[in-house]
Amino acid sequence: MTMRTLEEVQATTKIAKLKQEDLQPTIHCLSFSDHVSSGDYCLMELDEMLCKHIESGKSLVVRGDKDEYAVLCSEDKTYDLKIADTSNLLLLIPGCKTPDQLPADQGSPHLVHSQIWGFSNSYWELRRQRPKLKKLKKLLMESPYEGSPLSQEPASSEQKYTMEDLLERIQASEEEILAQLDRIHACKIDGFWRILDFDYEMKLLGHVTQLVDSESWAFSKVPLSICLQELGPLEPQEMIEHCLNCYGRRYTDEEGEVCFALNEDRVCQATARMLLQNAVKFNLREFQEVWQQSVPEGMSTRLDQLRGVALLDRTSRPETVCLLRVEDLPEDTVERFTCLFSMREKWTEDDITPYIQDLCGEKQTTGALLTKYARSSMQNGVKVYNSRRPVAT
Repeated sequence: MTMRTLEEVQATTKIAKLKQEDLQPTIHCLSFSDHVSSGDYCLMELDEMLCKHIESGKSLVVRGDKDEYAVLCSEDKTYDLKIADTSNLLLLIPGCKTPDQLPADQGSPHLVHSQIWGFSNSYWELRRQRPKLKKLKKLLMESPYEGSPLSQEPASSEQKYTMEDLLERIQASEEEILAQLDRIHACKIDGFWRILDFDYEMKLLGHVTQLVDSESWAFSKVPLSICLQELGPLEPQEMIEHCLNCYGRRYTDEEGEVCFALNEDRVCQATARMLLQNAVKFNLREFQEVWQQSVPEGMSTRLDQLRGVALLDRTSRPETVCLLRVEDLPEDTVERFTCLFSMREKWTEDDITPYIQDLCGEKQTTGALLTKYARSSMQNGVKVYNSRRPVAT
């Protein structure tokens, strides 16, 4: 292969009417290698943060089942992978240095001969997205833990998942998966992540609150050791401690004893869910009375504890309440709004906000989502939102 000389390059620039002083002193002469191919390489556009992530020796992982779109994950973030076309042909030249990577003082013009190993007219574009976590609970619900003694649990690993299994199946980073496991009160049993059957979880919580009542403890100071000692004969100690972690804050007191401060809102919310799970609708006033009677003495129920768990209907007579949990709604934004507007034609901002808050991306507000996916109007002096398009009910 004949290499171009500096004189030939300078003659070409002269014909092109380019001034030497306007050009970089280092001139790259490109040629194709013997094995150049357009299909051997994929290009990916990384922002500064992801570049530093790769340069520090960390990994990026592509995740998704065969019937899902692929996503790219770091340890704590998830990105959509989208192909972006470009009108300019992108050339792959190993070892090629851009002007900012070359020494400042290069002196007179000189040639650098570089070989093209590949080319492409598209690249992968990364866009930060919300992790797809709904599938996580669906997988764990295949084998909920219902309170069998741990030693009598079946040895088969069928329908049970380790963290490695979840990382293979869930389109989210490891940190996002761990955070969701915590939110849905999952726990690790014999190396597998399990979700507790809700009735069993309520049974555990009942044991704890009854013990607190019988011992006349303050909700802010529930000693772990006595809980394990008193409740251990009834349930596995690991489950007692897991329940305390789910419904309380762990701390060490002045004497060095591990204690838990029970969270009133979590306990009241779980009790409301238990009362509502078998009712289509509940008279709101009657529900409030039963709810307050059902929570541990000394705790107070409030309607704001129902946000994202139950939906109030102030327009019906009598007023009603029904179970509606955020986690049971579609993950996709368009599908979520379609589902909500099929349930109720018009929503106030206060009512709908708990059910769309998790859809907000970085620096996005629920107001921006409503502007994009809903239409506002005034009804009896109150701003309400309805669908921008017809919804089948």
